[in-house]
Amino acid sequence: MSEWFVYRGTGQPDPTALDRLPDPPAWRTFDAPVVPYDVPELDSSTRRRLGADTSPLPIQDPETLEVVNAALYLRRPLLVTGEPGVGKSTLAHAIAYELGLGRVLEWPIVSRSELRDGLYTYDAIGRLQDSQLSAEDRSDDIGRYIKLGALGTALLAADRPRVLLIDELDKSDIDLPNDLLNVLEEGRFAIPELERIADRTPVVQVLTDDGRRVEVTDGRVRCRAFPVVLMTSNREREFPAPLLRRCITLDLRAPRDERLAALVQAHFGQGSYDANRDLVDRFTRAETDGALRPTDQLLNAIFLAQHAARDESGRREEISDLLMRPLDRGPR
Repeated sequence: MSEWFVYRGTGQPDPTALDRLPDPPAWRTFDAPVVPYDVPELDSSTRRRLGADTSPLPIQDPETLEVVNAALYLRRPLLVTGEPGVGKSTLAHAIAYELGLGRVLEWPIVSRSELRDGLYTYDAIGRLQDSQLSAEDRSDDIGRYIKLGALGTALLAADRPRVLLIDELDKSDIDLPNDLLNVLEEGRFAIPELERIADRTPVVQVLTDDGRRVEVTDGRVRCRAFPVVLMTSNREREFPAPLLRRCITLDLRAPRDERLAALVQAHFGQGSYDANRDLVDRFTRAETDGALRPTDQLLNAIFLAQHAARDESGRREEISDLLMRPLDRGPR
């Protein structure tokens, strides 16, 4: 394994690994004053994706490790493409787990998603209703009605980067990839509702995506340690060249051989890969028709076979045929 790697893809936590990173290049240096806030530990979302048992086998291939570490060194977003079910979003959780970066900030993209959804929300209606119900003057209590989104929280000026997953960017409106350009390049954004009152209330406490309170000064959020940004795509559309220029790209392949064994053992324990080789072999052989079969179909089949079939080989074959059907019908 290359000595320069910070993320090694072993599945073993190493919170001090980021300390080995050199200073960022001059064009990716951000120097906002540190904003202290409590970063939550990894949550159940990460545990569901990574499994409960560690494995001595590698969970990432050498090419993936090189690309991920290049993004970490250069402080650039990582654009991860690949078929559904190959582990694109899981990669974000694996990085957060191994490098000790806390809960993964997730922004799932839909066709209606706009840049502001990822940055912050402002509950103007709730503020109006509260003002009508209370005789107190709440003109400067606007922070109660502002919540930073996943992207906005990731850009807070913390000493250590957060991991941000922008999931299925290819499902977005045509404008969102271009709207992201300036924020990802400059590492900052403004909250106009706070800028308007900055002369009389320069520091306002707002809610983060984690549910914590944090101070925002002069209505602007600026980063210090650029977040580890992973944007995933199922290859359903092409992205504009300006966005691609700002990203490190990775085409993620489905886990096979040692990586597949590590995945199975992470969810079912040591020895589970060999104990279920019949299902694994049926799953990998099925690829010869060129159809799309996500890896979680194999995990589903193993789980059900353990409870419904066990040593009944015929029944195990029925379960594999039931659960490992292709998502499409043609070669890809």
